[in-house]
Amino acid sequence: MLDSMTFHHIGLAVRSIDLTAAIYVNAGYKQSVTIFDPVQNVNICWLIKENMPTVELLAPVDETSPVCKSLEKNGVSPYHTCYVVNDIEGAVADLRKMKYIVVSKPVEAPAIHNSKVAFLYNKNIGLIELVEEPAEVTF
Repeated sequence: MLDSMTFHHIGLAVRSIDLTAAIYVNAGYKQSVTIFDPVQNVNICWLIKENMPTVELLAPVDETSPVCKSLEKNGVSPYHTCYVVNDIEGAVADLRKMKYIVVSKPVEAPAIHNSKVAFLYNKNIGLIELVEEPAEVTF
């Protein structure tokens, strides 16, 4: 099952969506509207450019957001890598067997048209996000 995972996007922890997005827009990326995700307590913005990786900007709404810890420790930086899977429950089970720790169980994500997402951590990889198909971003 895991061999069918495909790259979806890179997530960046940012303090200001507007300031970071402006840099990407100057490089030819198209910017989505900003969407609030109540589960992560973040504002999310998508940046898309043909033949380039999709970028997700995540800005915490307040100190309860898990993104805050990353910003405090690392500043603006990559936060996670996301992969598309056909069966999120099966993929989570497979990754747990490989010593990944479930950070958040599958939940609907408003920024990806309510497709299910889950976050897992491995000390040799870092934080990954899984998104279940269809994985169309909200633009």
